Amino acid sequence: MKNTFYIGLLLCFFGFNAKAQFQSTPKGVQYQVISDKPGAKLKQNDIITFQAVQCTDKDSVLFSTYQQGQPIKAQVHPSTNIADLMDIFPLLSVNDSAVVKVPVDSVFKGHEDAMPPIFKKGGNIVFKLKILQVQTLEEAMAERNAAIAAMKAEGEKLKVAEAAKFEDYLKSNKIIAKTTPSGLRYIIKSAGAKPKPINGDTVYVNYTGRTLEGTIFDSSIEVDAKEGGVYNPGRPYEPISFALGTARVIKGWDEAFLLMNEGSKAKLFIPSALAYGESGSGPKIKPYTPLIFDVELVKVVRVKHETVKPAVKAPLKKKTTLKKRIAVKKKN
Repeated sequence: MKNTFYIGLLLCFFGFNAKAQFQSTPKGVQYQVISDKPGAKLKQNDIITFQAVQCTDKDSVLFSTYQQGQPIKAQVHPSTNIADLMDIFPLLSVNDSAVVKVPVDSVFKGHEDAMPPIFKKGGNIVFKLKILQVQTLEEAMAERNAAIAAMKAEGEKLKVAEAAKFEDYLKSNKIIAKTTPSGLRYIIKSAGAKPKPINGDTVYVNYTGRTLEGTIFDSSIEVDAKEGGVYNPGRPYEPISFALGTARVIKGWDEAFLLMNEGSKAKLFIPSALAYGESGSGPKIKPYTPLIFDVELVKVVRVKHETVKPAVKAPLKKKTTLKKRIAVKKKN
């Protein structure tokens, strides 16, 4: 019911008249253009921004830019397959809408077995298009570069704000921690007696992760997970394992556990550059968020590491003095 209503709204938007005459391209694609104010047609190499809905003959939606919340941006180029719409775009102008019917028999010609059950022989893949914007390649590149520059400038502001927030947190909580060149801060709460792991070793770790505000976002410890509201009954609450130095965890972890003896407990203060950076992770870890971890290096499974033998220097030849060389020559 919801789908039917949604498609009805789309058809109203496109002004689609079911009784209107469709035209056909030489490849057999049918199309109908809805245009209020015809303008210059799209050209090869133009960068276009458009909305698109892909559905079956019976209006079952397969893909929708409206649903995903973002239009498509693409460059017009010669068609390479019947369903790429590149034969249709040059027939359109900015603000034009179109309904396009691509025969499924042509799309799956030669590999009919791959045709999904949702399509039927003799049917069509239906596209509903709305052209929003056209740009030259130079204009599109300039827009892209401006957007990247703006994002970079905003990122720099957020980095500065993060650093200030991080330092203020440590100062206000009177935290004295060791600092590595990368910016990792750590406190060894209790040191284990066994050797430290090295890259390649598999470590078993218990942990609880928090933001500076104290929000628990993940834990391998059941009681902490329940306290933080992140408990998952289907998860085994036990130490997690990973090989150090293989980029399976955040950079701050790969660095921190190299500094801890087996059996140690520590508190880690990790800047976002060594965690999830500008991307963040999930709803609780926003971009440029420093993290705090209480960790325990429970066990280390050590792999056999090759030892590099020092190079053996060849013995130096004894120098023969000029006097000895003359004596040998006279003797001969």
